Amino acid sequence: MTADTSELLRLILNLIRFGTIADIDHDARRVRVQVGKNTTTWRPWITLRAGDAQTWFPPSLGEQVIVLSPEGDFANAAILPAIYSDKYQSPSTNPAHHTTRYKDGTVVQYDSTAHTLTATLSDGTSVTLAPGKVTSNAEDTECTGNLLVQKNLVVGQNLTVNGMSALNAGMNVQAGKEGGPAAMIQGILRATVDVFAGTVSLVKHPHGGVKKGDDDSGGPK
Repeated sequence: MTADTSELLRLILNLIRFGTIADIDHDARRVRVQVGKNTTTWRPWITLRAGDAQTWFPPSLGEQVIVLSPEGDFANAAILPAIYSDKYQSPSTNPAHHTTRYKDGTVVQYDSTAHTLTATLSDGTSVTLAPGKVTSNAEDTECTGNLLVQKNLVVGQNLTVNGMSALNAGMNVQAGKEGGPAAMIQGILRATVDVFAGTVSLVKHPHGGVKKGDDDSGGPK
């Protein structure tokens, strides 16, 4: 085999190679890839979009990738993530799943058979939606934890319910720091048992100035 033939074969073999991420420079958006016994120079990785829309999902150290080298030259290579490996296996093998598993254990998954979108968050993870409006058209929405409507420092934020509310475990209402009534009811308040003001029962408190018999007393004072 002549030198020219050997060099041509080397370039052909280097057109497409497999490797693993050896170094990452996130700010420069470059990686170095271990290919066999060789390590490439700093090269860009291929992302989903990098025009009017942009995506950011950098590869990880040790992640298996494909090195695409025009003309067989690693100096011109672009890195294509990613290939499952023993170190980084797939988060699902169900063909109906579109799943992303993150480093901290959080899993976001859409199941096209069950028509369900789930986000299983690791401890301490929060979800922030801002700004604008969130609309849920689900027939039922269930919250198994606490629900807090936070007051804005400038404008008080309110919880508005445009329908009948059922509170099955009681209600505790406190006045704000600014004072004023703790609750205001526009209309009729009906209690099936009793209403207390302090220790005074609306139903059982006595009235003075009445005589025994069939006469009714006046209204509560």
